[in-house]
This record gives sequence, C-alpha cells and structure tokens, in this order.
Amino acid sequence: MGYNWDFATIFQNWYVFWVGLKGTLLMFGVTVVLGMSGGLVVGVMRYIKAPIAAWPARAFVEVFRNTPVLVQIIWFYYAFPILTGVETTPFMAAVLGISLNTMAFSAEIYRAGIQSIDKGQWEAGKAIGMDFAQTMRRVILPVALKRVLPALTNRGIEVFKMSTLASVVAYVETLNQAKLIADLNYNPIESYTAVAVIFFVVLYPVVQATYVIERKLSRSDQ
Repeated sequence: MGYNWDFATIFQNWYVFWVGLKGTLLMFGVTVVLGMSGGLVVGVMRYIKAPIAAWPARAFVEVFRNTPVLVQIIWFYYAFPILTGVETTPFMAAVLGISLNTMAFSAEIYRAGIQSIDKGQWEAGKAIGMDFAQTMRRVILPVALKRVLPALTNRGIEVFKMSTLASVVAYVETLNQAKLIADLNYNPIESYTAVAVIFFVVLYPVVQATYVIERKLSRSDQ
C-alpha cells in the first residue's frame, strides 16, 4: 500500500524543531564537557596503581558502563529525589545520566591511551627531575591525547545521538519536539524522518572532519 508523504506541517512548525535542536545542542555541550573532562580524571585514577584511587575509579566505570543510559536517566529523575530529597529537573537528570555514562566510557579511552605510551617516556621524565604529576601533564598526556583523539571524537558523536534519550523525562530536545508535532498532526513518519534528517545534517560534516583528523594524525606518526 502506498503512503502519501506530507511534510507541509513539518515546514510549518520548523520553529518547534529549532527549539528542540537548541535543547539538543545545549545537552550535548554540557554532557560532552563534563563527560570528557571527568573521564580524564577517572582514567588517570584507573591508571594509578594505588588502590585508594584505582578501586573507586574502577567501581564507577563498571557501574556506569554496564547499566543502560536510559535507566540511569530515569533513575536520576525519579529515584534520586526520593533518596536524597533533592529535586531534579529533566535537564539535570539527563545531564547526570549521559555525562556520567560518557565519563565512564571516555575514562577507558584515556586509560588505554596512557598505557600505550612507552615506559621510556616515564623514565625520561624522571631522569630530568619531574615527579609523577609533571611527567603525566607535560610528557604523557600530550602524546596520549593525540592517540585517542579519533576515539574521543567518535564518542562525542555518540553523545550527540544519545541526547534523544532525554525525551523520556520530557526534556525539550529534538525527538521530544518531533513527538509533539506527531501527536498534534498525526504524522509520526514525517516527524521522525525530520529528526533523522536533522541529525544527519548536523553530524555528517563532523564525521567527515574526523576522517580528515585521523588521516593527518596517521601521517604525522609516520
């Protein structure tokens, strides 16, 4: 059976999608900054051999890597206020769920990057009088970050797509706005197709840029 596509209501309500996209970009910006920066700290803690740092970091990573992001967002929205008495808005719940999950995954990326550095780099830093923190900051991290940049970029792309999960707690983002248009105009196919198109238009240039970065990094290592 044929289907008569009608995007008229989509174009008529473009501002609704624009509001949703701004919410998505805000969610992405906050979660990717918190997740990537916090992940660096946790990743270094995972690398350190001291149990007082490594064990809590490992527990954090295992909890947030092995539970669904959607469940984490719902938990922070419904359960967290009951347990703590602190009310969470849809934005706060989504930020907590997505950023902590991102932190756990990016921590493993950072840890792998640090572990890939030859031990001679550590010895060189120690030989010229640097302590652990100085060697990590001035010698190890610059090289490690260069190596893991493609993986971190890909993770950032996943975080952008993950922002749609915030719709489960009624945060105003692209998917939530599409659902509103679909319910009002009975056009779910067109509404959710519009979401796919919006995400493709935003992410395609980013993905192509990651390919360019990867090629430049591979040439610089040769």
